[in-house]
Amino acid sequence: MKSGIKAALVVLAAGSGTRFGHTTNKVWLPLSGRRIISRSLVNASKNFKHGRTILVINPDDEQLARATLEREVRGVDVEIVYGGATRHESEYNALQHLAPAITAGEIEVVLIHDGARPLATPALFVEIAEAAHRHGGAIPTIAVDAREMDTARSDTVVRVQTPQGFVAQQLLQAYNSAALDGFAGTDTAACMEKYFPTVKTVSITADVSNVKITYPQDLAIAEHVLARRGYKD
Repeated sequence: MKSGIKAALVVLAAGSGTRFGHTTNKVWLPLSGRRIISRSLVNASKNFKHGRTILVINPDDEQLARATLEREVRGVDVEIVYGGATRHESEYNALQHLAPAITAGEIEVVLIHDGARPLATPALFVEIAEAAHRHGGAIPTIAVDAREMDTARSDTVVRVQTPQGFVAQQLLQAYNSAALDGFAGTDTAACMEKYFPTVKTVSITADVSNVKITYPQDLAIAEHVLARRGYKD
């Protein structure tokens, strides 16, 4: 069932392929018959009745992006926005693009997703959007095994994933304030925490298979997950 929340789904794809060891941004690489970014866009937009889908790219990739959308993301109206030099700047550019609709109340929540996470399910996007709408913010997390830590800790440690969702008007205000202050957060939640510390950001238990494609071996893992899920295209 599709969610009735008025959501903007921002998919970031303006990075580089440096850590992957590739000259091209890794999101444009193939994954089981489709490019990585295509899977991220389709999953993000699939279960929303009133969703706007934004793809943030490096301007140099526009021709490739439009060709990919035409071939692999049919049926989804994807708006292209140019990203910046940093993740934070790319998020800010997307929010400025959406600002008129947010101010007019046409968008209730904004979800920001890393395009290199193609295995985030449509259900996860809806769960994050609905939790953000109820509470103010929501992020997907997975628990970190204590054996992964260098020192013993008594508190719970989690690894944060994307999509991260927040009430649209507050998110826009946070990024506008950050621009004035010269602040750049490590992720969306960091910026919200700085400017709206009273907003309740709930943690949604995510799937460990929601991997980020960072290194070549991650592609093999993603292909295995897709095969297990029975994805045909």
